[in-house]
Amino acid sequence: MPIYEYHCEKCDKDFECLVFGDEKPDCPTCQSTDVCRLMSTCGFISKGSGGQTVSKSAGSACSGCAASSCTSCGQ
Repeated sequence: MPIYEYHCEKCDKDFECLVFGDEKPDCPTCQSTDVCRLMSTCGFISKGSGGQTVSKSAGSACSGCAASSCTSCGQ
């Protein structure tokens, strides 16, 4: 089962939730069902030339990313 990121419209909090099927989660802070699913950032590892391992991360300006720059979002 996938873990999705959500934003609560009522209390303005972001949270993650394990979702089964078509369930819509409740906000863990205020228990509101007025939530929307967020676009999640992802990271990957690719093999560079010469066997170098290069880590990439999307959304560098996001609080969940430690990268200093990101060409996909221009930050």
